[in-house]
Amino acid sequence: MKFVDEATIRVQAGNGGHGCLSFRREKYVERGGPDGGDGGNGGSVYLVADASLNTLADFRVARKFKAESGVGGAGQNRTGHSGEDLEVMVPQGTVVHDVDTGELICDLTEPGQRQKVAEGGRGGLGNTRFKSSVNRAPRKTTNGTPGEARHLRLELKVLADVGLLGMPNAGKSTLITAMSEAKPRIADYPFTTLHPNLGVVRVGQLQSFVMADIPGLIEGASDGAGLGIQFLKHLQRTRLLLHVVDIAPIDPDANPADAIRAIEKELSRFSEELAQKPRWLVINKIDLLTDDDRPVARDLLLDELQWEGPAFQVSAATGEGTEALGQAIMQELEILDEGLQVEEEYDPARY
Repeated sequence: MKFVDEATIRVQAGNGGHGCLSFRREKYVERGGPDGGDGGNGGSVYLVADASLNTLADFRVARKFKAESGVGGAGQNRTGHSGEDLEVMVPQGTVVHDVDTGELICDLTEPGQRQKVAEGGRGGLGNTRFKSSVNRAPRKTTNGTPGEARHLRLELKVLADVGLLGMPNAGKSTLITAMSEAKPRIADYPFTTLHPNLGVVRVGQLQSFVMADIPGLIEGASDGAGLGIQFLKHLQRTRLLLHVVDIAPIDPDANPADAIRAIEKELSRFSEELAQKPRWLVINKIDLLTDDDRPVARDLLLDELQWEGPAFQVSAATGEGTEALGQAIMQELEILDEGLQVEEEYDPARY
């Protein structure tokens, strides 16, 4: 199914049923009193997070959702049937905004999380409600109130622990393929990844994490170059970013350090919060270098960047170094889960 991460829908709650104007009519009973019943309440509209869904594609076709209206009251003090609530299933990780006001309504991050987005109308009152000692035959009723109507913007942000970041053809799709069961499209030309891909990386028998791969960024992406920055929002929920860089680019004039700086610039322009997330450097395609050249290339890159964070050397094509990377990520995520701080100083020679 096609991956769609944005959609606009209209939700309409059910109207309340009108109150009934009625008087009791019985044989041999003179001037029977009021017996008009109340109207039923209109159904409300709820959005429910469904972990089995991973796209908003269905909302490109079905855009209007209306709950059932309440039924009007009837004689003999019969209350009208209330409308059924309508539940609309959306992918887990969906953010919901009101189109007209820009208000953030909810962020559905938990499976089964349920949020009312349109309130059903209240049922009207029948004339029985207005009976009193001074008004034995009231002819007053009230109408049901209309159900709430809203235009909603749905925005899907995938839920992942780790996000891959880098230039096109840096090897992100190959890396997620090597470390998980994900099968993204891989080719030797830029922008082969056109939508985010998720993969579950299993480190141990009971240890795993979710990795997200997004289309590659280029300099000027925040101004619309390439595929733009529309997919960076999918990294906002991640706890750790892996910045994948091609250590042996085809273009001899290309500098891996410049590619890293360009991505850092686009991150800051998109979201300062995203730019401040923990980020590790993954030096990819070391299989294209000799054993003697690998440490030299790594040291030159780290020195030029003045990089102080973790840096790993891997070959996504051959799988070299990916197991150690996965284990280190798992350890870091466990530390983040426990809220612990790593006190020991990072030593680049370990990787």
